[in-house]
Amino acid sequence: MDLTPVVEGFGVVLEPTNLLFCLLGVVIGMLIGVLPGLGPAATIAILLPITFGLEPVTAIIMLAGIFYGAQYGGTITSVLLRLPGEASSVVTVFDGHALARQGRAGTALGIAAIGSFIGGTVSIIALSLVAPVVAGFALDFGPPEYTALALLGILLVATVSSGHRLKALVAACIGLLLATVGRDGFTGAARFTFDNLSLADGIDFVPIAMGLFGLGEILYNLEERHRAVQAPERVADVWPSRADLRASSGAIGRGSVIGFVLGVLPGGGATIASLAAYGLEKRRAKQPERFGRGAVEGVAAPETANNAAATSSFIPLLTLGIPANATMAVIFGALLIQGVSPGPQLVAEHPELFWGVINSMYVGNILLLIMSIPLVGLFVRILRVRATILAPITVLITLIGVYTVGNDVFDIVLVIVFGALGYLMKKLGFEPGPLVLAFVLGSLLEESLRRSLIIFEGDATGFVTRPISGTLLAAFVVVALFPLVRVVLARRRTPSKESV
Repeated sequence: MDLTPVVEGFGVVLEPTNLLFCLLGVVIGMLIGVLPGLGPAATIAILLPITFGLEPVTAIIMLAGIFYGAQYGGTITSVLLRLPGEASSVVTVFDGHALARQGRAGTALGIAAIGSFIGGTVSIIALSLVAPVVAGFALDFGPPEYTALALLGILLVATVSSGHRLKALVAACIGLLLATVGRDGFTGAARFTFDNLSLADGIDFVPIAMGLFGLGEILYNLEERHRAVQAPERVADVWPSRADLRASSGAIGRGSVIGFVLGVLPGGGATIASLAAYGLEKRRAKQPERFGRGAVEGVAAPETANNAAATSSFIPLLTLGIPANATMAVIFGALLIQGVSPGPQLVAEHPELFWGVINSMYVGNILLLIMSIPLVGLFVRILRVRATILAPITVLITLIGVYTVGNDVFDIVLVIVFGALGYLMKKLGFEPGPLVLAFVLGSLLEESLRRSLIIFEGDATGFVTRPISGTLLAAFVVVALFPLVRVVLARRRTPSKESV
């Protein structure tokens, strides 16, 4: 492996501008993690117009910092206020707040900081080693392989992601439908434009992301955020004892591996990684009843896993051009705005961006470790600002931002429409993530499928005869049939139990 691009990547990160925006990204991420409901996907969507005037490397370094910075920010309120700021921090509430009630809030935050740093660092090292290999392997991908990969990605998002599977599939289908709006790339025929010239070139990603994640989340949170914020627990003795470090060391190691693996999978991400890591520690514990009552492993495992997953989810995005989760889909849109197409050629064509972003995570993790505890008091005070003050300001920034991207009033209309759709989806229990991911993958799926059929002269069996696409399609079938097989097995066990 040639280390020259890696070393040059550190040179890119250490430029004053990039260091500043790395710091800015992790601070914004921690802040967003503290504020319940908003989340990194919504924040990055709102900030997309700002990235338009930045260098591509600088913009993605900042957005990446927001993503992994938000994972730790949600820990602070989970521990101190029993109020998870991030979905991936929900599990941390169980043992983190229990430790805080015992006067060990500092221990919980310290363990979370150490686990987050180790999990993130292990994942970055693995990312540095694995990503170039994946990119080299992906050079063998043609239209059939991308068709199978896009199909598998959409299915995994709908079946592996948290929430109701049928609703996730419906949301993904809506995303695929929206991806077909505009002129047909092969025939030039108008599709679903309703004679509106503004829709002739299709729906842009930015209004969809800013509407669903930005405006939709704000409307939903204004209605839901009626719970009074309780007084935070006192923070003291931040550095954990040797006994706590010994007890959590295994959980941190296992959480790093689980987080890295699940972060790479489409639909996996930080939330599922934290749940899986917590469940594993509870199952293998000699005294599982300790969990939920203040077990340090119950804080270490999910916090390590969610940070490892946040980092490893960049592998499919940067090497295959496939976003693994909703936040990666928004960062994918930011790269496209910058004129950069993520995929196998990214390492060769834009090594300064590829290695600059990866190496910036080392710096970002160190900054998070240094800043996490001193800024606790500040972030807790921010929670006291009324949502009725923050929400109008955020809506105004969102509308101005989307207008500045294309200078088109129709984009503002689209944001409002998708904001209302995002609000209704949240109310009805539909997650917007599968919709956005399917929208992003929809164009790739349609174009690759039609090119493949041209190559195969209409013979669809060509997908199966090619080794890579055939393997991916086999994985697609396994994932699609797995829920059905599980239901059948469950029904077979039920009668046997009744007969006994």
